[in-house]
Amino acid sequence: MSRRGFTHVWCLVGAVLVLGSSGGCATEDPAESSGAADVAAGDTLEIREYQGLPLDTYFRTYDNSIRGPQHVDVETYRLEIDGLVEEPQSLTYQEVLDLEPATRAITLYCVEGWKERLLFEGVRLTDLLALAKPKEGAATLILHAVDGYSTSLPFEDVERLDLMLAAKINGRVLDEMRGFPFQLVAESKLGYKWIKWVNRIELSDEPYRGFWEQRGYSNEADVPKQWLGE
Repeated sequence: MSRRGFTHVWCLVGAVLVLGSSGGCATEDPAESSGAADVAAGDTLEIREYQGLPLDTYFRTYDNSIRGPQHVDVETYRLEIDGLVEEPQSLTYQEVLDLEPATRAITLYCVEGWKERLLFEGVRLTDLLALAKPKEGAATLILHAVDGYSTSLPFEDVERLDLMLAAKINGRVLDEMRGFPFQLVAESKLGYKWIKWVNRIELSDEPYRGFWEQRGYSNEADVPKQWLGE
């Protein structure tokens, strides 16, 4: 879909957008905020450059989630992996982090037209799903959040886009606003696919439309090619 097309969609759902999204988009007005999770207490200074390229800031002053920042108790948190899998999983925060770490600097593009380049650290979805052993016929990856938000991507995108769950941004543990404990990182997809506060990953053989997709947004959510060249 063209940038103009996305602008049209924005107009169609503008009244709803006052509520915001649990995806990664938000306005650009960074400022310091306190970390919500106890695990963030040991954070180092924010990383602002990676491999010679500048990074945008971790900090934000606004919130655009559907129900506000979510407090998640790390002691009781579980990441559920179910649906079309041989061995459903219920993983603690630390069990997720015990998987092989992944680090990538990626630009997040918002449907509103702005972008931010950040350093994400977490784990690959291929490693997570391998624990659950996806069944033949799995075609859709559905992600659910603590606040009820959801979105989906084709199952093939797990490997094609090297999807990951981020636990840190710019070296800092995610806080309540940034999506603790985990945010999806989906390179080349628009921000409403970058779901925060992820607590369930479901595999299905049926298509699925998430919160904003049900309200007029493209289920593909590909970043317009002309944006990538800017």
